[in-house]
Amino acid sequence: MTARTVALVQRYGLVVVLVAMLAVFSLVAPAFGTYGNALIVLQSVAVVGVVALGVTVSMTTGGFDLSAGACVGFVVMVTALTMVRFNLTGGTAIVAGLIAGLVVAGINVLLTVVAKVPDLVATLGTMFLFQGLALIVTSGQSVSAGMTIGGSPAPGRYTEGFVWLGGGTVGSVPVPVIVFAVLAAAVFVFLNHTRWGRALYAIGGNAEAARLAGIRVGRYRAMAYVISGLCASVGGILLSARLGRGDVGAGDPYLLQSVAAALIGFAVLGANRPNALGTVVGALFIGVMINGLTMLNAPYYTQTFVQGALLVGSLVVSYTGRRERKTT
Repeated sequence: MTARTVALVQRYGLVVVLVAMLAVFSLVAPAFGTYGNALIVLQSVAVVGVVALGVTVSMTTGGFDLSAGACVGFVVMVTALTMVRFNLTGGTAIVAGLIAGLVVAGINVLLTVVAKVPDLVATLGTMFLFQGLALIVTSGQSVSAGMTIGGSPAPGRYTEGFVWLGGGTVGSVPVPVIVFAVLAAAVFVFLNHTRWGRALYAIGGNAEAARLAGIRVGRYRAMAYVISGLCASVGGILLSARLGRGDVGAGDPYLLQSVAAALIGFAVLGANRPNALGTVVGALFIGVMINGLTMLNAPYYTQTFVQGALLVGSLVVSYTGRRERKTT
């Protein structure tokens, strides 16, 4: 292929594949192309997308938040305990969930910024820490209304207002989809149109050069992990509201899917870097693929393989383009 063809593939290849998937699934399974199914796809990727936006911000500084999935699961259990075990309001549960996300972020900041532990190792440790803590605070049990605590039923339940966050609609649009759209727009503006976003990208490009230019690298890296923790906590709140209970391990699948969405986003429009628009497309890519395969009655165990294949392909396109750009 010519250099121009390669450049076009790197820039538009993933978008073309997404459009092709939409067309093929719509032809093979007519129900796929309906408005109702589009809302189902959007709702299914909303939590993944929210978490992935936080992971994207952490990646802009050259970091990598592997604790995002554990944070989601921890927040699910915290919100469930707040309402079911302690019989408090849904608003209190939301505040408790956000605080839980900040606690996870705080540990990441202490490890990566203060103790100088490499990001992957630090966030991996945080992941195991809060996965275990979620099990400890619930004695390894799911939390639901009517569960037995100390020989008597739990006094509380999920409030209607809280559950609305996961299953309610505004018009015909599910609330999680609206939250995802608002956060995506906010992260896009933050990264692309503010001095803080430009500083984060500068640190990811060359932290030492950014430091010499007067950027306080430690503070910005801390901010990136705080944003990631808050996004994961919002995702956990939405997931808890959708489930209506605190399931042990509820956040486990969201690490792979959120990281995949963020990394697939590298290849969108030739960005070759973490970006909010690419992450949104990556989340939609995964959601469309899973929904389409489900409608075609593909075995569930093939979906992870397909996600992995798509992720590998997007990484090859992204990093090949980046390497060629550096050598020119």
